[in-house]
Amino acid sequence: MVRGRTVPTICEVNRLRSENAKSHCIARHATDANNSHRTSQTEKRDAVGTAKLFRPVRCQVCDRSNKELAISNQDLEQAREKGRRWVISTRDEMRQAVIEVAREATRKVSIFTHDLEPGIYDDPDFLEVIKRLVLSQTYSRIRVLIADPTRAIKNGNNFVHLGRRLNTYIEFRHVREDLRTHAESFCIADETALVYRLQANRWEGIADTYEPAVAKLYGKMFDEIWLASEVETEFRQLGI
Repeated sequence: MVRGRTVPTICEVNRLRSENAKSHCIARHATDANNSHRTSQTEKRDAVGTAKLFRPVRCQVCDRSNKELAISNQDLEQAREKGRRWVISTRDEMRQAVIEVAREATRKVSIFTHDLEPGIYDDPDFLEVIKRLVLSQTYSRIRVLIADPTRAIKNGNNFVHLGRRLNTYIEFRHVREDLRTHAESFCIADETALVYRLQANRWEGIADTYEPAVAKLYGKMFDEIWLASEVETEFRQLGI
């Protein structure tokens, strides 16, 4: 024993080491959180209301090793690298976004539109993507819900003409009257990618080539409306 000082016991030494380790983890995670916060602000602004999943970080004191944390963070970064998100503000950007999202499809494309949006869904490049999908995959399916087909009936639409030729794969339905209050418009590829506009009469929206959670959410809504809707007189006039 040293005069004037008490030699700490093994238990006290272990306790101090544990506290120092916790302090170190807390300080390091606080720094990481600040850095990730600055990065995430840009992502949040780009999201424009799109749902995001944030996973809480845990340290080795909470039964997670630093190595496991590094792998977890790496997995999150790789998941985001699978897709691209961007904001839409013009008609031409919407047209291009629909084409890019449709290219992500390997099985199905689901479209909720108010009037088939001339210049968007009858664009030659978009129709070529759809044609390649249905001709290359015998189980592929293109479903289109239209709230108001009046314009397509009056002026004609190349998407409708393609559907007439490939009616085994492409199907149009008129949204049931009491469900036409939905103001949004969207296009979903499989259950992964989507283009979404909150107001169908405006071009502002968002596109994402990898957002499964949101794509599944609107896909479920689409399925419910699809099952409740039927082909009506207007579509018979289109020859479908």
